[in-house]
Amino acid sequence: MAASQLLLLSLLCTLFVHRCHAACAEVSSDTEAVAGKGFKLGCISCKLRSEVESTSTVEWYFRPKGEADFVHIYTYNEGVASIESDDFMDRVDWNGSKMSNDIQDASIYLLNVTFNDTGTYSCFFHRILFYENHEYNTDVTKVVHLNVVAKATRGTASIVSEVMMYVSIIGLQVWLLIEMIYCYRKIAAAGEEALREAANAEYLAIASESKDNCAGVQVGE
Repeated sequence: MAASQLLLLSLLCTLFVHRCHAACAEVSSDTEAVAGKGFKLGCISCKLRSEVESTSTVEWYFRPKGEADFVHIYTYNEGVASIESDDFMDRVDWNGSKMSNDIQDASIYLLNVTFNDTGTYSCFFHRILFYENHEYNTDVTKVVHLNVVAKATRGTASIVSEVMMYVSIIGLQVWLLIEMIYCYRKIAAAGEEALREAANAEYLAIASESKDNCAGVQVGE
């Protein structure tokens, strides 16, 4: 019984570590790009139920500054990217989750940014969660207000975003350390319990054997 408990605790610790490595933090995108350079449009939507399998389709839309309507510019579905607008042709690269249909990071990278790229970008997630007996559809939209400048400036929003990113990373590392210490103590306690049970079983076996030997001697007399 103790050996099976020890194995179970080991598997749980492995699961904790795996889930921590796969942890997701929703960090806001930068909002200031420099003309003539590349820029990452960040878009992250974390699943609330990380253990549930899912698949996602991502679409990006753009509304130029001063315009009223959004234009469909990009689609990413099952590893296949499609640029939907001629204005962004050969200027958009996928910079999000790779090698998985379970997309949580839908960031894209704009090449050779121009002042015409100033405006509002909308990142649309359509996610299907696969439960045992049914499927659940959910939609999430993230918005990025991009401003293109001639020279980079260090804005407050950018500083706060970077600080929050580092705080999230440090927090995840601390959580992982606490989980590992907790699991180690559980495994050590289970190991000691297993050793005590084994010692008790061996003692009882020796005691029973001694009792049988004594009974045999008395019968012989």
